[in-house]
Amino acid sequence: MKIKVGVLFGGKTVEHEISVISAIQAMGYLNREKYDVIPIYITKNNEFYVGESIGNIEAYTDLPALLKASQRIIMVNEGGKTQLIKYPQKLFSKPLYDYIDIAFPVVHGTNVEDGTLQGYLKMFNIPYVGCDVLSSAVGMDKYVMKTVLKDNGIPVLDCKCYTANLYDEDSERVVDEIEKAIGYPVIVKPVNLGSSIGISKAENRSELFDSLDTAFHYATKVLVEAAVQNLKEINCSVLGDYEKAEASECEEPVSSDKILTFAEKYIGDGSSKGTKGGVKGGVKGAPSGSKGMATLKRKIPADITDGQRSEIREMAVKAFKCLGCNGVSRIDFMMDTATGNIWLNEINTIPGSLSFYLWEPLGVSYPELLDRMISFALKREREESNITYSFDSNVLQGVKLGGGAKGAK
Repeated sequence: MKIKVGVLFGGKTVEHEISVISAIQAMGYLNREKYDVIPIYITKNNEFYVGESIGNIEAYTDLPALLKASQRIIMVNEGGKTQLIKYPQKLFSKPLYDYIDIAFPVVHGTNVEDGTLQGYLKMFNIPYVGCDVLSSAVGMDKYVMKTVLKDNGIPVLDCKCYTANLYDEDSERVVDEIEKAIGYPVIVKPVNLGSSIGISKAENRSELFDSLDTAFHYATKVLVEAAVQNLKEINCSVLGDYEKAEASECEEPVSSDKILTFAEKYIGDGSSKGTKGGVKGGVKGAPSGSKGMATLKRKIPADITDGQRSEIREMAVKAFKCLGCNGVSRIDFMMDTATGNIWLNEINTIPGSLSFYLWEPLGVSYPELLDRMISFALKREREESNITYSFDSNVLQGVKLGGGAKGAK
């Protein structure tokens, strides 16, 4: 019997559209001999929709029409299965749309990738692919991530972290402190966003105010760190879990600006013409357009020495394990080409395009990558099923609460 995989994407995030691209791309490569795939689109209002066109990238050019032709659903845990129930229910119609055995979130950014969606799925006792609640949350918060990695001996840049309230109360004081502690140039970034959104470089005081204003437009917490001189960016993906993990080939993104932009990551030269036919056709009908992160100009393998490659790959696996990650993550590094120093920059717990292009050079196809991700999720589910979550106790027997509740004695 095939495994029913519910692929969830979208959500209330500034990276909503990128999630749509990544998910529909991935669904085209899931092995249909092993899996029945059910696309589940999450709107920016966090409403869940299913339907024949939900897996068709071209349908998203007219979102109101797509939603009108689709079915809104809610998830219900019934009899050990996660059922997709039609909402609102109509008189004389069957309420059940379908069910899923495992969820496969392909989401990016806050409110979805940060542990929020993972916690929602965990409440339904449904296995899900990728990082768990804690590793998702820690991986999303760049400041918390840095503290965990630093405590485990992994090199990261020192930084300062500020809240929007503090900046609103005394922006001059914040800038004075940054100048004294770090100096120029600095990189300013929202603490919990990806895809280069809200990130900018400041060379002087005026630019620093502009950068902080921009970053606080997207987040309530902002991180500031020194800009690496003679910068070379290197990315590496890791596949596995807390017990066993391996690193991919390394890539070197090529940017036309100081910082790799959102457009460079996802839009490229505009040659991508979209994915036709949705998710039908399985691997043989895998989409050729809408390549997501695959459109980015890059060098694979990266232009680094064998020693630097080994160091980065070993550091990536160590970071993946100490953060408790699962499935596939992409870990981004910064290198000063003059000194040879390497720092871990950030982790993407659900990377764009699931970093499939970093595994192909090592002989791991996209279908195989997806299959192994699902296997790690099922392994975690088996392990967690052996944990006891109840404790027999008579603590509620004879309890009486006074005041407050109606009818209390």
